[in-house]
Amino acid sequence: MATIATTTSLVEFARSIHENVGRVIVGKSDTIDLLLVALLAGGHVLLEDVPGTGKTTLARALAISLGLSFKRVQCTPDLLPNDLTGISVFYPPTSEFQFREGPIFTNILLADEINRATPRTQSALLEAMGEQQVSVDGATHRLLAPFLVLATENPVEFEGTFPLPEAQLDRFLLRLSVGYPVLDDEARMLRTVSGQHPIETLQSVVDGAMLPELQRLVDNVHVADSIVAYILRLITATRQHFDVALGASPRASLALFRAAQARAALAGRDFVLPDDVKVLADPVLRHRLLLKAESALRGRTAASVLADIIGATTVEENLAANG
Repeated sequence: MATIATTTSLVEFARSIHENVGRVIVGKSDTIDLLLVALLAGGHVLLEDVPGTGKTTLARALAISLGLSFKRVQCTPDLLPNDLTGISVFYPPTSEFQFREGPIFTNILLADEINRATPRTQSALLEAMGEQQVSVDGATHRLLAPFLVLATENPVEFEGTFPLPEAQLDRFLLRLSVGYPVLDDEARMLRTVSGQHPIETLQSVVDGAMLPELQRLVDNVHVADSIVAYILRLITATRQHFDVALGASPRASLALFRAAQARAALAGRDFVLPDDVKVLADPVLRHRLLLKAESALRGRTAASVLADIIGATTVEENLAANG
């Protein structure tokens, strides 16, 4: 008999994943929480950090914990779109072309060093990330459900890289940074990985097939009119800010709305609080803002602009009463 998803089962589902991934990724509870937000919101994640901080290990640990299919693509300048999506091959016995699926046909795809792939290959991911399908030789092929792209990039290495265009960045629900561990956590990590790496013994702890049902449960989390207005005021402020050349898109509004619902559900609530929006505003919006060249030269960053906007934007009390 199928299990009916409830808020309690969602929280337990997330807690089991969090604890399991935490066996491998030490001291990064906030990062794991945000990854779970993206998972329940059905969004893709861009992990941006220097090499060696555990980006690839984090993706592997998540896939193993869910018991879902996982494939990794090492992005290089010679990677072709068909290397991702698949190719039609002529089959002599039937005198027909047969489609052979590429690595994108999986539940969790790790696109490692995505900014090393050419723009043509990067664009092959656009349809997949936006519509969960790929088109090859005039035929459309549906991807597996759930489908999650975890992409990594190195922010300090520019030789041989191709910066992600705004349209590609806008497809990522969150942009996260794993960061260096504090010394105590790094010491724990050294003791943990001595001998066999813990990811080699990591096992599935939940039924990943439940994920689509849990994602539908997130849809039912209530968002008051005051919270909707708060989200829209934040979005509008990015479009009107002096230092911003390109503000957050309508897709960004939807992303912040959906992510806030997922964060509330993870906390066991059936309603969104202003703090849900405030905490998620930076990881949801920062990578979607394009600053003016003169503002960047003055040392302004998307993070500092967002901090100003968040600090200056409050929830309207009169609307809060209506929520």
